[in-house]
Amino acid sequence: MAEQTEQHAAPPAGGVSPGGRRRGLFFLGMASFAIGVAMYLQLGLNANFLADEIGVSGLELGILEAVRESCGIIAIGILALLAGFAEPIVAAAMLVLVGLGLGSYAAVPNYAWVVGMSLLWSQGLHVWMPLPQSMTLALSEPERAGHRLGQIRSAGAAGAGIGVLAALALTLGGVRIRPLYLLAGGAALVAAGACLGIPRRLKTPGPRLVFRRRYGLYYLLCFLEGWRKQIFICFAGFLLVRNYGTSLTTMLMLWAVVQVLGYFTSPRVGRLIDRVGERRILMFYFACLTCFFVGYAFIPNRYVLFGIFIIDNAFFVFAMALTTYVNRIAPPAEHTATLGMGVTMNHIAAVAMPLVGGLLWNYLGFQAAFLIGAAAAGLSVLAAMRVPPREAGSSPPAGTA
Repeated sequence: MAEQTEQHAAPPAGGVSPGGRRRGLFFLGMASFAIGVAMYLQLGLNANFLADEIGVSGLELGILEAVRESCGIIAIGILALLAGFAEPIVAAAMLVLVGLGLGSYAAVPNYAWVVGMSLLWSQGLHVWMPLPQSMTLALSEPERAGHRLGQIRSAGAAGAGIGVLAALALTLGGVRIRPLYLLAGGAALVAAGACLGIPRRLKTPGPRLVFRRRYGLYYLLCFLEGWRKQIFICFAGFLLVRNYGTSLTTMLMLWAVVQVLGYFTSPRVGRLIDRVGERRILMFYFACLTCFFVGYAFIPNRYVLFGIFIIDNAFFVFAMALTTYVNRIAPPAEHTATLGMGVTMNHIAAVAMPLVGGLLWNYLGFQAAFLIGAAAAGLSVLAAMRVPPREAGSSPPAGTA
């Protein structure tokens, strides 16, 4: 089994030298840092921007998120068409779209324009999403995939924290919310430039589309994670702003605390995954998330909800176990395609759940929207119990059909 694990952690055909690995990880970390600035500015500003600047309802928010997340399904087709291209070049092109779309939020006049520009940056983001994971796996040393994923994620958390702190400082200095999106767009363009420093030997070999029956459990876990995650992304911050009157300054402070926690915990969680395996991590992760969603539904104290919001966000780091699980079950030639299919499964749920949650919010109250998220997290615990323990798992040989 050790030989198989080493085989899966090795670089793709054509290989990358040790110096190339280090250089690639450095520039990939830079890209993750810069896109962390961009995307957590978007997340930090999003609830207040939509509620206060655009004036959306719960249902309109659900429709917007469903449309935006549909890009995750389209992304698998784009990745299939781009199979064989250098992944750093594809990543750079997609991040340019992210920069243009986010920057345009500074001038959008109404809800319809928000939807259109959201489609632009979201499509770029969703094609990008599996690429840093795939490139990290290709650049990682044998038996250190979790550690390297943790380092790259930590770089993203550092960028996110700095971006949120910059937005907080500018807000306290009197800068309004819209110009902050220019900062987000610029950071995404910097991330695109950093991708050009990653070795271009990292390509997507092998089949263009991968849908294997033996990866069914991974697909199920990604589907349930998309269901759970989208209820949180769509409605948790919106709940704090709409129902509890949370200011932009307070929301940015919450996001800043989240990123500080992410920066320090990501490498440690990565090493923990390498040591104890995905099964235990995923069971713990989803069990905690079930409790958090019940808390959103029934705890009326805003300060307790602030704490839940911070911990819930910080726990996203445990989802790295889904990526290292791919490293165990799929050969290197199928990493990007399998991760891309996971993104698609994630987003099939992410398209439906905002609509369902928005309807539940409008007609049954916000509690119903969060309880459906709790149901997804609870089902995820049951699915995670089927993941083989690390010592019992086995990986198919490279190239196995």
